[in-house]
Amino acid sequence: MIITQTPMRISFAGGGADFPDFFVEHGGAVVSSAIDKFVYCIVKERFDDKIYVNWTKKEIVDSVDQIEHELVREAMRKVGVTKGIEISFLSDIPAEGSGLGSSSSVTVGVLNALYQYVGETPTAERLACEACEIEIETLKKPIGVQDQYIAAYGGLRCFEFGPGSQVKTTPVKASRIALEDLDNMLMLFFTGRTRQASTILTEQKSNIADKVPVLRQMTQQAVEVRRLLESDDVERLGSLLHHAWESKRKLASGISSGEMDQIYARALNAGALGGKISGAGGGGFFLLCVPSEKRQAVRRALANLREMPFRLERGGTRVVLNMQRY
Repeated sequence: MIITQTPMRISFAGGGADFPDFFVEHGGAVVSSAIDKFVYCIVKERFDDKIYVNWTKKEIVDSVDQIEHELVREAMRKVGVTKGIEISFLSDIPAEGSGLGSSSSVTVGVLNALYQYVGETPTAERLACEACEIEIETLKKPIGVQDQYIAAYGGLRCFEFGPGSQVKTTPVKASRIALEDLDNMLMLFFTGRTRQASTILTEQKSNIADKVPVLRQMTQQAVEVRRLLESDDVERLGSLLHHAWESKRKLASGISSGEMDQIYARALNAGALGGKISGAGGGGFFLLCVPSEKRQAVRRALANLREMPFRLERGGTRVVLNMQRY
């Protein structure tokens, strides 16, 4: 039996600039961090030749081609596992529509587990690249590449994309005090809505040619977030999150809504310095930057929403149990 633990993420700035349709020509940047909320993938050899996949459904099939879970199907094809295996998933939060990159955490986590299953130890770079290949090239999902990379590498990182197809991964050199301040100031609230991001992201992708100035601005915002974090100027993060949210709202019509705007306004009126919807928008989690003395006021203002306490996570995908017998 093998179990992998793969973190989800929050994105501070630049989300949208990680679409290959944009950064291959113009370049882009994103600053994001893994958080201590995880997807667990459990892989176990079976005595028979069947393939079992346990997620929100239970699949029992005879061949890889019959697997409905497309991320598992393509990961098995990528690694070359064809039969006699059971794959199960557990998640700390709703595994779909959260805006915390859970789908890519599933892809990276199952790839890591399957490679361990066949006796290989993949690098974070390989896992990130192959997860991107599965989701973007094979399955044609209208997504960017930051989620796969932060799930594989973990930590607080700046990703620089292109021009061209290269991805440069750099840890944000924030001090221990700055990281503690981030842990103490950031809050996540579940809006009560999960959503299929594909509709919003498809529109966002189709709008890229018309949104180049906005995406350039968002890239610069990511550069600025990295600069302030590395200079321990955490207090300014709230205003930058606010500007990043204002920019992101321009990328597609479904990113925000009247309901989301009201939630955000209540948080600001209660003392939040800024914030944004995580991921594609339309629902999922609201990320807020809140001074410690205002946290209780924000909780009261958003009492109808469920808060999810969290901390930044230093590591990426990892094996937490390996009882494999070769």
